[in-house]
Amino acid sequence: MRFFAVFLFICFTQLSWSAAKPNVILVMADDQGWGQTGYYNHPVLKTPHLDAMAKAGLRLDRFYAGGPVCSPTRATVLTGRTHDRTGVFDHGYALRSQEKTLAAAMQKAGYATGHFGKWHLNGLRGPGVPILKDDSHSPGKVGFDEWLSVTNFFERDPLLSRAGKFEDHKGDSSEVVVDEALKFIARKVKAKQPFFTVIWYGTPHSPWIAHNKDKATFAKLTAKAQDHYGELVAMDRSIGTLRRGLRNLGVEQNTLLWFTSDNGGLPGFDPDTTGGLRGYKSSMYEGGLRVPAIIEWPKVITKPRKTQYPAGAVDIFPTIAEAAGLPASSMLQPQDGVSLKPLFSNEIGPRKKPLPFRSRNRLVIIDNEYKLISLPNKRGVKLELYNLEKDTAEATNLFEKEPRIAQRLKKKAEAINVSIEASVAGKDYPEGKVGPQPPRIFWNTVDAYKPFFPEWRKRPEYDAWLKRRLK
Repeated sequence: MRFFAVFLFICFTQLSWSAAKPNVILVMADDQGWGQTGYYNHPVLKTPHLDAMAKAGLRLDRFYAGGPVCSPTRATVLTGRTHDRTGVFDHGYALRSQEKTLAAAMQKAGYATGHFGKWHLNGLRGPGVPILKDDSHSPGKVGFDEWLSVTNFFERDPLLSRAGKFEDHKGDSSEVVVDEALKFIARKVKAKQPFFTVIWYGTPHSPWIAHNKDKATFAKLTAKAQDHYGELVAMDRSIGTLRRGLRNLGVEQNTLLWFTSDNGGLPGFDPDTTGGLRGYKSSMYEGGLRVPAIIEWPKVITKPRKTQYPAGAVDIFPTIAEAAGLPASSMLQPQDGVSLKPLFSNEIGPRKKPLPFRSRNRLVIIDNEYKLISLPNKRGVKLELYNLEKDTAEATNLFEKEPRIAQRLKKKAEAINVSIEASVAGKDYPEGKVGPQPPRIFWNTVDAYKPFFPEWRKRPEYDAWLKRRLK
């Protein structure tokens, strides 16, 4: 009898713990700039669903991507580490198999895990193609139970891979992946299993192909701007579909929904994409790194607000680890992020850990209001210091005027760079070195894809690119 009582107690405890686990959805745009939302008063773009999400949750006005281009930020989201540590030095590099990922940690904790949309962590460059079943660096290899994914950016009527099976889909790419993600979520809700869902859009990455209705509002803009902003209209609508789907399934209260973008906005558009920030995608200035971000979790974020707390993609893994009760061993050390969970209830004062960025021999440290940038030049490096609280446009270099702060951040930057170099060499792994990795190549050189070329030449997203590559 005593044994039976203990058994019931254990079962009840496990069920209660499982029921309290939050569901988690990570949503990320591809090349959406910091200024491209309605809630930042964009002059032509309306984003009613992102606006509603921002009004209901925590709007992070100083949120930073993992890096100034796409693959690096994706690596940072999945590891909590600045991307050079993970071997994803630039777009198209494969995530090292030795890294510990958020997906694998959630899977081990009993979550159903699903990836939908752009991947770009398997070493293949070029416009997105369906991921092969036996790809050594597919989403399935890093902890995703189910995946409907493509190697890189993707457009309307996308060709996707469901765990290696190629599927043609019709409609706007953002709406396609959200619809498929909701089917996955509905199955897990029915099975009473918590879910971890990653939705990585291909919008608004080039080439731009929007439905006529979605670009009609922008008739006075250039043709490319019409399609660019039309894609964002459809993407915003898919956010509304996702939020409504969670409500219909009765799980919105205990679902942590996190929206952001993978890097800064694109140049060459009028109206501008970065809201007046300096630089664009690929730049280490604010326009290349600062991105929109909103967290909605009604059960926990009960008082909607906006915050100027400096945070970034490095904080996603630590935050979810705390929210989901993951063990510390789930994360490979060193971690560059911190948990933002305390911020969900109240402001938490200055950030204690600086935000680091390293890309293409450039190094950035953001320490609350101050930002130090190290840029290579013919003489070695150029150092710049900005007070982002007073100078959002990064117009006045304070490096000579604020020597004490400049030297303090310079020392921090040097220490972080030494730590990153050790990670690059593989010192963080049990083996003490980097294991075998796939090369960074274009997919037209992969034999398994070549039989599809004649058919793919009929598709607008591949035709021009294949013509150039096959010459």
